[in-house]
Amino acid sequence: MTAIAWVAVVIVAVLVILAVGYLVSARNRRRHLQDRFGPEYERAVRESDSRKEAEQELLAREERHAKLDIRPLDPQTQERYARKWTEVQERFVDAPGFAVTEADALVTAVMAERGYPTDEFEQRLSDLSVAHAATLDHYRKAHDISSRAARQDATTEELRQAMVHYRALFQELLGDGADVALNDHVNGAAYTTDGYDGVSANGHHADVRKAGR
Repeated sequence: MTAIAWVAVVIVAVLVILAVGYLVSARNRRRHLQDRFGPEYERAVRESDSRKEAEQELLAREERHAKLDIRPLDPQTQERYARKWTEVQERFVDAPGFAVTEADALVTAVMAERGYPTDEFEQRLSDLSVAHAATLDHYRKAHDISSRAARQDATTEELRQAMVHYRALFQELLGDGADVALNDHVNGAAYTTDGYDGVSANGHHADVRKAGR
């Protein structure tokens, strides 16, 4: 075999190795993003022009998140917010619309306390998706109902749903793995949604029963 032929073989071998390395790297990156973002990965793909563009967007979210000063809440702060949530729940029976607005503000306050920027809703979703993708759809649904409630365009049943949705993210934000009890009951009854299968941040099903007086 001539020297030129050997050079050609070496070049082809190097190209094959590089191609295989790229494919393995792309597959590992995709698996990492799918594991980290869960349903948010598929949402990003649906909303982007290509899978590659979606993955670049998710990687950019990770980079931004890494630069944020996200910090856990100390036990005293966790308890303080848990008490505030209980107060909001208790107001739901008499003023459901007002309680939902308070729940939205309380979730935003906990985000700020943890170190998340809270200026823009879409940016909040982006930042939360990195570490709280599992409960992010709860936040979207709750925010949508809360926005309609502000226009007096939400039913009482939808407001109950909003409280359940807000609670899922709130409990997760309150403490990563912290066992902080959040009272499900409102004046002897429970605010919840008939037929709604609520899931708490720790993966357990929430107790969902319709509110009553």
